[in-house]
Amino acid sequence: MGRINLGIGLATGRKSFKKVVNAYINGWNETKKDLPHDMDVHPSLFVSYDLDYQNAKSTDFTNLKQETVDAFDRVVFIGAKNASRELEKIQKQSAFSSGEIKSVFGSGYAGKRNAVLFSAIEYQMDYLLFLDDDEYPMAVTNNKNSCLWSGQQVLLTHLAEIANVDYTNGYHCGYISPIPQLSFGKGFNAEDFRLFIEAISNDIINWDNIKRLMNTGGVTYASIDVLTQPKAVEVPLKNGCRFISGANLCINLKDPQRSFPFYNPPGARGEDTFLSTMLNERKVLKVPCYTFHDGFSLYNHMLEGVLPIHLSAITEKSAQVMTRFINACIGWIRYKPLLTYITQHEKYEASMQKINDALNKTVPLLSEHFDDNRFMAILTEFDKYRKNVKRHYSSYQLAQSTWKKVIEHIV
Repeated sequence: MGRINLGIGLATGRKSFKKVVNAYINGWNETKKDLPHDMDVHPSLFVSYDLDYQNAKSTDFTNLKQETVDAFDRVVFIGAKNASRELEKIQKQSAFSSGEIKSVFGSGYAGKRNAVLFSAIEYQMDYLLFLDDDEYPMAVTNNKNSCLWSGQQVLLTHLAEIANVDYTNGYHCGYISPIPQLSFGKGFNAEDFRLFIEAISNDIINWDNIKRLMNTGGVTYASIDVLTQPKAVEVPLKNGCRFISGANLCINLKDPQRSFPFYNPPGARGEDTFLSTMLNERKVLKVPCYTFHDGFSLYNHMLEGVLPIHLSAITEKSAQVMTRFINACIGWIRYKPLLTYITQHEKYEASMQKINDALNKTVPLLSEHFDDNRFMAILTEFDKYRKNVKRHYSSYQLAQSTWKKVIEHIV
């Protein structure tokens, strides 16, 4: 099997990412003894950081403990002022227009993930494992209303499968969804909320999933079957997509020309969803390892060994929860037109009209129910992104063609 160059990649804006990296590295050091004797793994760290998210300075990210630095062959930081050497060359070459460069390496999470992916290829990584700065290497199950925790061998699980496929994607538990438990009334009932969720949903966010989550206080618990009978399964093709998440995601870079860029419409999220639309001819496995998503930053102390017995329900009474809920809804509706245009092109206009009718009925009810006019932005943003869908589709195509040119340049 020989030497394996494994990249660990993060696109982060949280200063606490250092704790997360340490948790994975400490876990890796514990599991290295389980490696096959002929597997020689050399990890490197690639971090694309955003100073604006928490009003940070670059040293908040680059000042790592020496023991963390020593755990990696190399540590590469990518900020607004320090792109990789090869990317700087590409930007200066007339072979690439500013529009092409912006389509792949522009602002937003897709651009940051692509910068990490590019650097990993530049430094000849065999594989790149994307982690999130709010996901921890552990799983939680619910036993008689008490939490049972188990450590997860995230790196080792991906390494066991990635050599023979293009992508491996693990599972997620914890606070995956930003949708809180809601109290319904005469002016806004469960049927109204179902209509709203179906309007903004995709193949992962749907009414059945949301209904189950609302019954568990917004917490996703790990599957006992996945934990006790671990096996990798192929991610199915659905509407031309193989749906993956952007973290707990490993990419095989043995042949970089088989890789694809992340993409999101300007100001929107969905970079993992749009990558999913490109994977119809790739082999993608769901692998049996969990990460715990601390989506509301409620449990930072978990990384210091304090594991809660009960997980708090996510309710509409929290201002932070409601802000995240509204922002998520806006983010989803911003990319819904393009996702529909790509995956259901022949039904696009009919789908848009159906969504428009549902939103016009339910968004005012949401706004009145919560006495929060911020919900009304959903209507404005949907109209805006619907009108610009062809321009965003051209940008989506440009990102793919540019990525192919960029990879050919460095390969």
